[in-house]
Amino acid sequence: MHDAETPRDTLLIVEDEPKIARLVADYLEGSGYATRHIDHGDQVLPWLQEQHGEERLPSLVLLDLMLPGTDGLTLCREIRQRWPEVAIIMLTARVEEVDRLLGLELGADDYICKPFSPREVVARVKAVLRRSQALRDPAAIAGSQLTLDDEGWRALADGQDLGLTAVEYQLLKVMMQSPGRIFTRDQLMDRMYRDHRIVSERTVDSHVKKLRRKISDVWPEREIIRSVYGVGYKYQPEE
Repeated sequence: MHDAETPRDTLLIVEDEPKIARLVADYLEGSGYATRHIDHGDQVLPWLQEQHGEERLPSLVLLDLMLPGTDGLTLCREIRQRWPEVAIIMLTARVEEVDRLLGLELGADDYICKPFSPREVVARVKAVLRRSQALRDPAAIAGSQLTLDDEGWRALADGQDLGLTAVEYQLLKVMMQSPGRIFTRDQLMDRMYRDHRIVSERTVDSHVKKLRRKISDVWPEREIIRSVYGVGYKYQPEE
């Protein structure tokens, strides 16, 4: 375990190859981050649970796909379900497209293929943490002059209340927290309905349709909730 002198964030490195873990940790610590290292899959969830109890969860997990004990994809799924505020970058030597898509499908924010440059890892970490900042400061999510007010459960477009329902507000918030990320309907349902009620994909489509209509009432020329054919939806603020 290694601490930077003035860390901006704490990062967990889950990697069973010591040389790779040390190299990545050195570069991250050189960029001002604190790091923790775990080399066995079975140790990850208990450690995170302990940190959760002490309110010391890491900001991001660098998660190797192939691990002894619990594998990376299973861990990715569990971390995303239990601690959605924690960002995840998958590390993998398996370059098959299905593995990449599966990792993202399970909730990873990004993936990096081995062999990689440590500088690339640092750059990806910084980019993911910037995108996920809204998860750690949800009261001030803004984009395209669209602002969320958590206390009032209101979405304001150019200061005008969109009049969203609670479900529509939650749907918009989930997508705004990860601009550009494609969410499947199942992922949106999981985040919208934390009581795990059973709803159809058409229910999500219906909520998205209503949300779009309310946004277009204020911004008729803008399309910030976009469909991705055959996959789902994403929030894409205008540049």
